[in-house]
Amino acid sequence: MAIQEPKFSIGIEEEYLLVDKQTRDLVPEPPAALLTKAEGAIKGQVSPEFLRSQIEVGTRVCRSVQEARDQLIELRATIGRIAGEFGLAPIAASTHPFAHWESQHHTNKERYNVLAKDFQHVIRRMLICGMHVHIGIEDDDLRIDLLGQAPYFLPHLLALSTSSPFWQGEPTGLKSYRLSVFDELPRTGIPHSFSSYSEYERTIELMVSAGLIEDATKIWWDLRPSARFPTLEMRITDVCPLIEDAIAIAALYQCIIRLLYRLRRQNQRWRHYPPFLIRENRWRAQRYGIEEGMVDFGRGAMVPFSHLLEELFELVAEDAAYFGCAPEVAHARTILQRGTSADRQLKRYAKVKAEGGSEHDALIAVVDELVVETAAVPGANTAAVLEGESA
Repeated sequence: MAIQEPKFSIGIEEEYLLVDKQTRDLVPEPPAALLTKAEGAIKGQVSPEFLRSQIEVGTRVCRSVQEARDQLIELRATIGRIAGEFGLAPIAASTHPFAHWESQHHTNKERYNVLAKDFQHVIRRMLICGMHVHIGIEDDDLRIDLLGQAPYFLPHLLALSTSSPFWQGEPTGLKSYRLSVFDELPRTGIPHSFSSYSEYERTIELMVSAGLIEDATKIWWDLRPSARFPTLEMRITDVCPLIEDAIAIAALYQCIIRLLYRLRRQNQRWRHYPPFLIRENRWRAQRYGIEEGMVDFGRGAMVPFSHLLEELFELVAEDAAYFGCAPEVAHARTILQRGTSADRQLKRYAKVKAEGGSEHDALIAVVDELVVETAAVPGANTAAVLEGESA
């Protein structure tokens, strides 16, 4: 029986770090009233994260990338306004340039308390934020089939998103140090392939019955079938300070998923490459971002990232037209020209130091840039975003 065309609905989740406007450091104990007020303003779309210095927002189920963008703008503006009332500001970056994880405290919720008990030192280092994109695919087996094909493209999406070049006040030499931290957890990285949804279910049931996990939400692959929604959830990307960058990556992912569906409809598949090879490109994206290129497995050669991106644009042109998101997808070229957040952070840091600023001055300047970029959405008072007044 033919599979009905998926809805390809889209939803975006973003995690932010909460910065003290006076010190530019993270606030380990944000006022409880902040979250309460945010929950009242955007019911069901904001939640605490593992660390108290983090906050998470999520769009509702959206019919288009443009609808998701509108919701994300509203969510960012609301969190920015409410945080500002308490002398704080959100930054949409995957690591803070100089905050120390030892100074942070985890949220007192049962799930987070269990994680802290189970993973000890490893989970306490999770001072990282990401962006997750859900694409609606109602058919279970189709979702699992695409789970096995889409990982080839995950390094491309990661490279465009990188925003975590610093860790505890040091340039790491990586554009996405977040993944180095996250990969210390089990059940992360490139997902396993399954022959059917029933095989996936049996695997999860075995792990649950053995007492290894409570449910599938404890699977943290770069791409996973959501345990809560009939979606394929992309989790590999850093969170982007500039909202148009985030939307470009989300649109590109949505188009990739429809591309793979179209191939299946024509009794074709994207060529299977061993996870061993995909992990090499994942590492290159993590290390170099968009700068040094990746391996084209078909050619068996290193190719500039710009060439790979143009080839990807050609592959998904039909899908971008179908979704009406060609301008959003094309914005990825702007990311290439301007650099990712990681590139801009490192450039700002080097500029301040070259002008005679201290190490601390340079790191403060990076935070300031992240605060302003995160707030650069319609309705946000970016001129006042770094003022330090408290509520």
